[in-house]
Amino acid sequence: MKYRLLDLLACPICKHFPLTYYVFSEKQVERNLGDEKKPLCEIYCAYKKVNVKDAKEELPCEECFKKEIVYGILYCSQCKRWYPVIDEIPRMLPDKLRRESEDVEFLKKYKDKIPREILLEGLPYNIKESI
Repeated sequence: MKYRLLDLLACPICKHFPLTYYVFSEKQVERNLGDEKKPLCEIYCAYKKVNVKDAKEELPCEECFKKEIVYGILYCSQCKRWYPVIDEIPRMLPDKLRRESEDVEFLKKYKDKIPREILLEGLPYNIKESI
């Protein structure tokens, strides 16, 4: 998942923007920004975690453009829902389409990298009983 995607994503349930994210692993990709205008993000630079208009220095679009989030988690601080990023793909499904067993397995696998708030209170599933 490109960091730039976080400039576009909002929580599918409550529409809150921007989402908080935690990166568990990322990879470097050979990619040239070319003639793209800078900054690429219109509202929010997730790479620097700053609103584009509030940036006090030039945003590192060249650097950001070459990184992909492989595994991580997206979190909505408003409705407390979390969404896994697995193999570079954000899985932002509505609650009724998510599988509890897969979500709980994901939380357990990365529990040392996920904030306790998400582990204990995250929706639609958490691992409160397992900790």
